[in-house]
Amino acid sequence: MASSKAPVVAPTRLQEKFAKEILPALMQKFGRTNVHSMPKLQKIVLNMGVGKALQDKEKMKIAADQMGQIAGQRPQITKAKAAISTFRLRQGNEIGCRVTIRGRRMFEFLDRLINVALPRIRDFRGINPKSFDGNGNYSMGINEQLIFPEIDPDKVNFTQGMDITFVTSTRNDDESREMLRLFGMPFREA
Repeated sequence: MASSKAPVVAPTRLQEKFAKEILPALMQKFGRTNVHSMPKLQKIVLNMGVGKALQDKEKMKIAADQMGQIAGQRPQITKAKAAISTFRLRQGNEIGCRVTIRGRRMFEFLDRLINVALPRIRDFRGINPKSFDGNGNYSMGINEQLIFPEIDPDKVNFTQGMDITFVTSTRNDDESREMLRLFGMPFREA
């Protein structure tokens, strides 16, 4: 009789680093003994607004496909909630795509972002350390999707930027900043 247990999946490199190095360092810095009171990364949300899709529907499919390659899962297509005549936008038009990454995929994406994608940005001097929302969440923007190694530059006919939001379990920006810094996030000197 076959076992119904799910296969055991080894933790990613950053998951191990979080458990063995980052959590103890945060506990020492903030003077806490309870592991559950420490900040944790809950999810990463990728959002891509594709305004060019109003003129060419094929651009939405291409952008969603590229976001799927970057995130490792299929994105959700977002539609306009209201009509705005100045932008020739009708309610229900497809205007973007987004994907929420959690768990193992989240740590793999964060590892690729920090170690592969961000160093590929031209004239990169670090990311803004002040882009926190006051509740411990961090948002950053990327100008083009070509910095990710999953995207083949020969097949790209238009560049598209995206927003990346890191949602944490803490309500304190300083705790969240310290956790992301220990993950290796290259914050620029303020």
